[in-house]
Amino acid sequence: MSPIELGLWSFPVIILLVFLRLPIALAMLLVGFGGTWLVMGTPLVMINQFKTLIFGTYSSYSLSIIPLFLLMGQFATLSGMSASLFKAAGAFLGHRRGGVAMTAIGACAGFGAICGSSLATAATMGQIALPELRRHGYPGSLATGTLAAGGTLGILIPPSVILVIYAILTEQNIAKLFVAAMVPGLLAVAGYIAAIAVWVRVSPHAAIVLPRVSWPDRVRILASIWPVVAIFLTVVGGIYLGIFTPTEAAAVGAAGTGVAAFASRQLNAVQMRQALLSTAAATAMIFFIVLGAGVYNSFLALTQLPQVAAAWVTAQGYSPWLVLTAILVMYLIFGCIMDSMSMVLLTVPIIFPIMLGLDFGLAPEPFALWFGVLVLIVVEVGLITPPVGMNLFIINSMARDIPMAETFRGAIPFALTDIVRVALLAAFPPISLWLVNLIY
Repeated sequence: MSPIELGLWSFPVIILLVFLRLPIALAMLLVGFGGTWLVMGTPLVMINQFKTLIFGTYSSYSLSIIPLFLLMGQFATLSGMSASLFKAAGAFLGHRRGGVAMTAIGACAGFGAICGSSLATAATMGQIALPELRRHGYPGSLATGTLAAGGTLGILIPPSVILVIYAILTEQNIAKLFVAAMVPGLLAVAGYIAAIAVWVRVSPHAAIVLPRVSWPDRVRILASIWPVVAIFLTVVGGIYLGIFTPTEAAAVGAAGTGVAAFASRQLNAVQMRQALLSTAAATAMIFFIVLGAGVYNSFLALTQLPQVAAAWVTAQGYSPWLVLTAILVMYLIFGCIMDSMSMVLLTVPIIFPIMLGLDFGLAPEPFALWFGVLVLIVVEVGLITPPVGMNLFIINSMARDIPMAETFRGAIPFALTDIVRVALLAAFPPISLWLVNLIY
């Protein structure tokens, strides 16, 4: 079997191993090691590579941003910021039809701006918002679907761990990727709120309308979330203005969130230990996936599959938009069976060279930013689509009286708005790029 054939067969083998319940990191590690052995005829090459691969992977300065943003999210989770955000969003949206669900979306957006993790956003806001949604008469499908979709804002609104991984894989500027994702993130919030508005008009008895909050009370409630606003402006504003690098901003954000948590007396020594251990566990999981992807990508480099695939697609003369559509559909399908981090690490090293060789009328850097945002959104859709849909399982585990099928149905309107948003951003790249062009 030729190296190219080995490279082609490696992908379905990994998918099969994942279906057999093998962790994706271990699957990529084993396939990468075994594939290198078959290509080189000896395992010694891969064994020797481990000497430098492990150190080279984990000593990367760019990767240090991941545990810092994860720690920032842990502090935000334990500090009670989520409850303050929910209350503040409710002051402005609660009096509308479907207002409590819209409040949950707004609170998820605010929490995602200081968290960077979809699963953490879904889990944290679910604890706060789900009882309120049920108490105000929202059907189980709308309540769980809203929170599952709102959780995806954790990876779309900067800072985002997935965007950091994409930037490292494609050698792009992390700060510019954060800027490019800002407008699509706001569009996601608007789309989810619109989906709720349509839902409660089709089913007018699905929600209770709360009394309007006066403007003096709104101002007073807004004052309670000043730490969140200050942290977001410091982190994101510092990156955009060139005061911090993204890694430095993550460190400042983690420290600031920790100080705010201690100042609010919501964080004690026991919770600090819990935050550090949870961050360490999540970092270890992500770094193991990164190592597995590094071994697998090293094998792919030996086979020359990415380069050959890029040359083959270019030679066929296919329309770039047809190829883009096919790849986005592929991501939607893979999102139903794989988690987002693994999907990005597994596919981007193969897909990106193919896409870079096509002519979309964009220079390489703007194209990489635009394509990264599209990948991020499609990965986000995978978090609320069965059978994996991690956000759906997290929210449903908090509402065990609601059948899983009902939670799946509740997520459908939000997934449809995501698909519309993908089509809009794909057809009009300037939507993602205009803010980058304005700032840089």
